[in-house]
Amino acid sequence: MLASIGYAVAYTAVGLVLLALGYLALDLLTPGHLGRRIYHERSVSAAIVLSAGFLAQGAIIFTTIWTNATAGFGQALLYTVVFGVLGVLLQAVAFVALDLLTPGKMGHLVTEVGFHPASLVSAAAQLSVAAIVVASIWP
Repeated sequence: MLASIGYAVAYTAVGLVLLALGYLALDLLTPGHLGRRIYHERSVSAAIVLSAGFLAQGAIIFTTIWTNATAGFGQALLYTVVFGVLGVLLQAVAFVALDLLTPGKMGHLVTEVGFHPASLVSAAAQLSVAAIVVASIWP
């Protein structure tokens, strides 16, 4: 049981770093400070997009651990890091692509204080990218 507790702590630590990396990527893609947009300005749109990003990253992290745990801790942790970083990068690419394909500046639209429908489109793109990454994970 102690080994499993250690694994849980290690996976959680890596997962939190990957979630922070996803947050930082989205913060770079949007104007202003994302945390302030959500917590001080109460931007519903920004909260929707960030929440989708966290759920997407969580799905990728879960899948890498779940599908690779029997291969050993080291390999499963490596898969978690590699696919987690890949997920962050591909979600950022999807955000930029969506920005190029749609009218307006996506970063501005998804950080408006009130609800903007573009936040749902961006959230769906992030979750879709994660689903594709999850489907590609195989030990």
